[in-house]
Amino acid sequence: MIIKKADLETVCGVTSRLPVNELPEFAFAGKSNVGKSSLINALMNRKSLARTSSAPGKTQTINFYNVNDAFYYVDLPGYGYAAVSQQTKVEWGKLVENYLKNSSMLRCVFLLVDLRHEPSANDRQMYGWIRDSGFSPVVIATKLDKLKRSQVKRQVTLVRDGLGLEPEDRLFPFSAETKAGREEIWQYIEEELQL
Repeated sequence: MIIKKADLETVCGVTSRLPVNELPEFAFAGKSNVGKSSLINALMNRKSLARTSSAPGKTQTINFYNVNDAFYYVDLPGYGYAAVSQQTKVEWGKLVENYLKNSSMLRCVFLLVDLRHEPSANDRQMYGWIRDSGFSPVVIATKLDKLKRSQVKRQVTLVRDGLGLEPEDRLFPFSAETKAGREEIWQYIEEELQL
């Protein structure tokens, strides 16, 4: 897909009302620092549309990116070890839960996990939460470039088993550095847009 337009259109904090969009939405969930913003930038072929940081917890709002006036990428706040108060984590959780349960245009939730590690308790909890909201999460295993080629198959199996994926569940290994996996993810999104 050729990206002619990509703009941050709406930012929702814990006190904001979610927008009523009329275009399909693709949401990205994952723990803090797993690479959600980097993935969104790679998919849109932009360097810094979604703000990235080496410090966990940079995304503290739900960010809606309008792509080609055709659909939205929705960057959800990271969960896990962000250096924020327990109260803030609870508020983020409510914000994300409200979005997952109430967005009528949400087509797909991508769950990003770090391919180098077994899924954490938070990853497993988020996976279950997305399923309980009525979606089949598509897993994107990030940081592919940090592994040797000989390690990838074993790590993919570790992630699939750790989340309890079924054979038909989709998992895409991805690297923001090399863009490996980008075309496969795009192809999946384009297929979803045809439905």
